[in-house]
Amino acid sequence: MSPRIHLPSGLVTFVFTDIEGSTRLAQLLGPDYRPVLREHRRLLRRTIAATEGAELLTEGDSFFLAFDDATAALTACLTAQRALASHEWPTADAVPRVRMGLHTGWAEPRDGEYVSPEVHRAARVAAAAHGGQVLCSAATARHAEPLPPDASLFDLGLHRLRGFDDRERLFQLVAPGLERHFPRPRTADATAHNLPTPVTSFVGRHAERAELRRLVEAHRLVTVLGAGGAGKTRLAVELAVDLVESHPDGVWFVDVAAVTDPGLVAFEVAAVLGLRPEPGRPMVDTLVEYAAARRMLVLLDTCDAQPAASADVISRLLAGGVGVRVLATSRESFGLPGEVVWRIPSLSVDPSADGAESDAVALLLDRTAAARGGRPPDPGESADLRRVVRRLDGLPLAIELAAARLRVLSVGQLAERLDDVLGTLDAGREDPDPPVEPDRPGDRQETVDLVAAAVGMVPPSPAVRAVQRSATERHLTMQATVTWSYRTLGPRAARLLRWLAVFAGPVDLATVEWLLGDDPLDPLSVLVDKSMVLAEPHASGSTYRMLDPIRAYAARRLVEAGEERSARNRHVAWSTHALERAHLGPDGRPVTLSLYALDPLAGELRAALRWCATGGSARAGLRLAGGLDQWWRERGLAREGRLWLFRLYGRIAETGERIPEAELAAAYHMHSLHAGADGEFGEELRYSQRAEAAARQAGDAGLLARVLAGRAAPLVDMGQFAEAERICREVIDWASGQEVLGDALFGVFSLAELLWRRGALDEAAELLGAARPVEAARPVERGRRSVDMLLGMVALARGDLVAAHEHLQVALRSRMSHGFHGRACDTLNAMAVRCAAGGDGLTAARLFGAAGATRASMRCAPGIYGGYWAQRQGELRRELGDATFDGAYGEGTELGLEEAAALALAVEHPDLAVGSARFGAGPARVAPRQHVAPDRRRHHTGHA
Repeated sequence: MSPRIHLPSGLVTFVFTDIEGSTRLAQLLGPDYRPVLREHRRLLRRTIAATEGAELLTEGDSFFLAFDDATAALTACLTAQRALASHEWPTADAVPRVRMGLHTGWAEPRDGEYVSPEVHRAARVAAAAHGGQVLCSAATARHAEPLPPDASLFDLGLHRLRGFDDRERLFQLVAPGLERHFPRPRTADATAHNLPTPVTSFVGRHAERAELRRLVEAHRLVTVLGAGGAGKTRLAVELAVDLVESHPDGVWFVDVAAVTDPGLVAFEVAAVLGLRPEPGRPMVDTLVEYAAARRMLVLLDTCDAQPAASADVISRLLAGGVGVRVLATSRESFGLPGEVVWRIPSLSVDPSADGAESDAVALLLDRTAAARGGRPPDPGESADLRRVVRRLDGLPLAIELAAARLRVLSVGQLAERLDDVLGTLDAGREDPDPPVEPDRPGDRQETVDLVAAAVGMVPPSPAVRAVQRSATERHLTMQATVTWSYRTLGPRAARLLRWLAVFAGPVDLATVEWLLGDDPLDPLSVLVDKSMVLAEPHASGSTYRMLDPIRAYAARRLVEAGEERSARNRHVAWSTHALERAHLGPDGRPVTLSLYALDPLAGELRAALRWCATGGSARAGLRLAGGLDQWWRERGLAREGRLWLFRLYGRIAETGERIPEAELAAAYHMHSLHAGADGEFGEELRYSQRAEAAARQAGDAGLLARVLAGRAAPLVDMGQFAEAERICREVIDWASGQEVLGDALFGVFSLAELLWRRGALDEAAELLGAARPVEAARPVERGRRSVDMLLGMVALARGDLVAAHEHLQVALRSRMSHGFHGRACDTLNAMAVRCAAGGDGLTAARLFGAAGATRASMRCAPGIYGGYWAQRQGELRRELGDATFDGAYGEGTELGLEEAAALALAVEHPDLAVGSARFGAGPARVAPRQHVAPDRRRHHTGHA
């Protein structure tokens, strides 16, 4: 420095500048670097001279300057940056990117130099800048009045400069002709992370959080996989917060959803880490070099937005340094060596073992309280809360959206509306337009866009930005969340997703193959990989299912594609086939009907019935209803069966579809039985008469026998026992003459019940003995063991406990084994009578309690036996005393049906009891009394 240069004193503004990446630039340009450096110095000195700054030191590519006026210093930097940007450099790679830093403080020159901490502070401000950026301290900002024309200072917040304990507020000079968007300043902030700060509390997921942490600590690449809205990002961020202390070089969050071109993924990661591109060098190389010597965790979020590019960056990062770990969230895995794929489960919907609410209910409670201004749901809404979270499959985003609906709906109203999941959750929400970004620095997207332009790529248009939504925008509606994944599907995978929407629950591979009529493995694998279909492995083979919001979305797409009729008719055909298969063994021959085989089909059959009643064939629907006849009645769902039949009748009237008389007769007969079980006796008689008329018109003797055999039921319900007995005898005689006695088995059992009721025990036993081989020959009937049940009742009336025990045990075991729960309740009551007669009053009371509670839960009455059970319970109450009876009865009500059946089946055989009276004088008869009137509301499981 020349001694003639005037050095300002007092309040001095210091300026430091240098070329970012000068060493790399010199290596790249070789001999051509010297003229570039010379031209850089010339431009800077020209601007310094124009603003009367003092050049204290020039060394290599660095300048150290002093100004007595802060405004002049900022003007010099602005002019210099504009001159550098507008200059014609030899090549694009030869452009020097100069960073500048300013600080103003009190200083006095001594011997041509400054010895002051303010100089060091200015140097640290410059070190925090990026090439092309001008940063200044708060002191400079305060004294720079007025600012240069059209210029402004943007507040970048507080930062800790290297070597200083306090924090310095940094400002960036913003003006026309200057680059505006840069990564965060290069400062020594104590908290080495950029993790987003959630605005809501994190609820539940304790087990998942611990499991994921173990995986991240043990493996260098962990991918959290799950459907959109499953809570991947939130869980990963919460875990990352816990891991900051164990990664001294930081935990860095990168939103890949913000990247609009695969080539810019590395630039997005670099921008988060504060790196800038170096001339002539791939960004990924700069990134790898930076990360190689560091211990840090990179959280790559929403990698399915750019899966291939994300995989490339991840593999390079992991190969470049052993201290780097990557936690990624995605809807599909990368398939990289060493990758550990962890599929995030839905929130638990069942209460924990200690009785605490499930995570899903806890989340809904928390968000509902927030939506209602801090007022939690009423305790009376707890059952509906559980209904809602189950309907939403425990999907966190769906629960968040549901809570927002609870501002205007009760929980019960919301639960009723969830048949239209998307419509209910997204009500009042439109897919948003892309938000208008504020014109400010620090936006990584703009930084990446500018880099894209620098390397010859075209920055994305507003239309492209509208498609490439940010994570926040994608999660504003369920529709947008699922659309994000759907757009990535090929034609075959998209078609399979749409067609799978017709299924209500899990399906196996053979079913998917049957649905498509083609090998589904490739498109199914795509759907599983993208988390749109969940694969659930079992010993017998995997099953596949969709979360309900995804199914609702796929169903909409199915309609839009014009494929709904074909797909749903195919599903109806599959449901019909599945019903038929439930009656057949592996060899294709009929087997004893087990209603347990229908339990897993119930959801699919209901879905098929819904289509038949609204858009498909009512005739196909009647066939499906016929297959569910016994299942409905044995599960206490007779009313549901009636409602489906009414809907199908309405469909027939709407379409004019022709239904054969035989099929109508079968439907009317079934309707009559369901009406009787539901207590609608007038409807029961009316449909019984319609069934007879249609059966006679059809001319099918077996069908007519079945229908006529059912005519006794409404008469019994109306107390016309003599007439009912007459009808039964006529039907049996007629069916025997027509050689269709098997079809009149219903009438045989009705007659046996009536004979038992009036004490004609010998005739009842003879009738039942003759019916046994007929029942055994009919697979649909024999699992009910009605003959054994009725013989057990006859034996009880005769006082033969051994015969009663043996018959009732056989009946109960068979009924439970084949899923006839309604009939099993009758048998439990009968076993209670047997226990009371055998002297075990406490077990009898427990069985009475269990049977009563089960029947109440099934909303059905015990039929012709009701008065008898009540009479026996009254006698037992008098024998035990009210307190003892009520205590044991209450214990029984706490038992499930299976537990009660196990208790009954464990009752000791009378022959093993002390003082067995089998071969001695029998105990008093326990026949039904003539004056006991039957319950006027009959539970029609058909017969005993």
